[in-house]
Amino acid sequence: MKLFGYFRSSTSYRLRIALNLKGLAYDYVPVNLLKGEQKDPAFVARDPFASIPLLEADGRDRAQSMAQLEWLDEAYPAPPLLPKDIEARFTVRELAYAIATETHAPNNLQVLNYLKAEFAATPEQVEAWYRHWLARTLGPAETRLAQHGSGDFLFDAPGLFEVVLLPQLYNARRFALDLTPYPHIARIEAACLGLEAFRRAHPDNQIDNPERAA
Repeated sequence: MKLFGYFRSSTSYRLRIALNLKGLAYDYVPVNLLKGEQKDPAFVARDPFASIPLLEADGRDRAQSMAQLEWLDEAYPAPPLLPKDIEARFTVRELAYAIATETHAPNNLQVLNYLKAEFAATPEQVEAWYRHWLARTLGPAETRLAQHGSGDFLFDAPGLFEVVLLPQLYNARRFALDLTPYPHIARIEAACLGLEAFRRAHPDNQIDNPERAA
């Protein structure tokens, strides 16, 4: 199994966490987004979306992180990313997809570059945009967690929600979002970062992180 990704890509971070949680061995192949390596014709031939992560598994190239995560959970069901109870599964999906679609989508690198190239957005405006979409979803997620009465994790163990949440909190700190209003989210993050699977997946610990290489 090979994972093509970028150390700071939140979607690549998701896959690293999930693979680690499931105890699956994989080779990590860096793809530098800043250099546009994902647009190389040879890469696009494998992934028409010109995106990362790209997961090479069972003789097939698989794109799109949320689909990859669901495939992993079906192909390698233990430990599960989704609980057995149908209502619990809905709660996990509600929160995970809110972050994946309402936070990650408008803050994707392609969108940020488009804002700068087509609308001459300044760095300050791009950062304000990023924080806006983070807060717009983290606020309701925090409310839902308070209603749910979560503990260290949304349910008994980290799953799809935590896999999607942690990378966005890493990004939130990069863009200086005040996380004080989100105590339930902060508690879950702290519990996750206490686990080896999450620590090994962190951008600081990836071979293509230039600060690590230095």
